[in-house]
Amino acid sequence: MTILETAKKIINEGPICDHCMGRQFAKLSTGLTNVQRGQAIKLSLAMEGDALFKEAADESLLEELAKSSNYARKTLKIHGEDEKCWVCMGIFDELDQWADRAVESIGEREYSTFLVGTKVSGLIGENEEILWSECGITQAEQFKTEMNREVGKLIAARTGKEVEFERPDVVVTLDIAEESTSIQVKSLYIQGRYRKLVRGIPQTRWPCRSCGGRGCEQCDNTGKQYPESVDELISEEVIKATKGTDTKFHGAGREDIDALMLGTGRPFVVEALNPVIRSIDVWELENKINEFAGGKVEVEGLKIVEKSVVENIKSAKADKVYNLKVTFKEPVSTDNLADAIGSLVGVQIHQRTPQRVSHRRADLVRKRYVHNMQLIEKTDEYAIIEVHCDGGLYVKELTSGDEGRTVPSLTEKLGIQATVAELNVVKVDI
Repeated sequence: MTILETAKKIINEGPICDHCMGRQFAKLSTGLTNVQRGQAIKLSLAMEGDALFKEAADESLLEELAKSSNYARKTLKIHGEDEKCWVCMGIFDELDQWADRAVESIGEREYSTFLVGTKVSGLIGENEEILWSECGITQAEQFKTEMNREVGKLIAARTGKEVEFERPDVVVTLDIAEESTSIQVKSLYIQGRYRKLVRGIPQTRWPCRSCGGRGCEQCDNTGKQYPESVDELISEEVIKATKGTDTKFHGAGREDIDALMLGTGRPFVVEALNPVIRSIDVWELENKINEFAGGKVEVEGLKIVEKSVVENIKSAKADKVYNLKVTFKEPVSTDNLADAIGSLVGVQIHQRTPQRVSHRRADLVRKRYVHNMQLIEKTDEYAIIEVHCDGGLYVKELTSGDEGRTVPSLTEKLGIQATVAELNVVKVDI
């Protein structure tokens, strides 16, 4: 079947606009717009009708002539008729309005790139499928593809922004049925390192165990198990700087609530959700976070990064260096302690999930190594021990043995119960 024969079938289905006619042949003659294709096809039909009229010599051509005149009338609106396209319901006559709605939805947000998506109404989707089926169309593109492209051109012309298919700053969705637009804004990712300088603060927000975050007497109706967290002490100023709605916190592991995070700090990425402002001064933000945190948390080295950095941080196998203050149930000599410490270096530690975290971690036996372990200070009351080990090794249980769940342990080697009284993380090697 030729293009014009297919076009005649399309015309017989009802009035159709240039966009929708041309779109049925979109995979042919690339480099043309659908409007150009549609106009060319309609002109060819009109010319064919005119040729038949001039060549008509007997009544046998009258039926064909009538059809061709009908093609010309329907396609070129020769008699001033203003029929609405039955396929798109006249949507392509309203592209400017859709572009205006999209720009209005984006508002004053700062962005460099965007992408348009279309949620097709059931009626238009059904019309398109009927046309393809009835006319045997195989070279078409979808309605939403053209809609995305044409509205995207208009938005770019109005705003000077660029279309980006991979990671746009803003995605605008056109809802045809609702005659509305909505937007999805790409998060802004800020990487840095933090030090936690006080104990009793968790890394991330904990909903109250009693009410699950709804608010109750136990949590003073805050919905939180702990009044503040590293996450919240950082996010407050991030939200202000970006005018975002909230944040998500992504850390390279986490320290216990009662542990300090010292030294060079722990790598993290804070994700600002729905930011209005993207070009922030990270040096100024760093200073504001440290001022707001009031000596509880410090951040440094802030920089804007891509989303992929979050996965890198989460999946990295970072070695850790800990500083432990250890107490003993019975007196321990310095020599015996030093020997016990030395016997753990380079040995594979078999560690069953500790009892204290068994409610939130799978009950597995994990294998980790102690790379170095040394006695820093020894008094009659305690010892200071530095441990350099694989990430994921629970050093409290390496010390205590966790009732035999960690083997070997300092307690096992000494034959005396050892307990971590204080724990500081001094380095996260990533």
